[in-house]
Amino acid sequence: MDTLNVMVVDDSGITVKKIEKMLFDLGHNVVGVCRNGEIALAAYDKFKPDLITMDITMPDMDGIEATRRIIAKDPKALIIIVTSHGQEQMVIDAIDAGAKGYVLKPIKPEKLQETINKVWSNYGSNK
Repeated sequence: MDTLNVMVVDDSGITVKKIEKMLFDLGHNVVGVCRNGEIALAAYDKFKPDLITMDITMPDMDGIEATRRIIAKDPKALIIIVTSHGQEQMVIDAIDAGAKGYVLKPIKPEKLQETINKVWSNYGSNK
């Protein structure tokens, strides 16, 4: 598996720290952290990540709208949605907006790795 440059988008500091540690332990680099979709949209060109982990529920601009706008800007962007149980319709909306996969909170390292591997092997060669 390649070492990926990942941008983490989540408004929860605790979740960000957990995802950063998991990504580091899995051999990836966190190149940027954004607290909402609006910041992520602005930061995407700066960080040029290989992959984005995107929370759905955030202030100012949610993850679904941010996903839609990032994909409009770069159709090859790879976005994995991070969501809580019970948000099935939101996951469907995020996939419709262009997300390539999702993981459920609380995030387990093996599930994050499995999802990253699947998304990267299916879509990473397009980048």
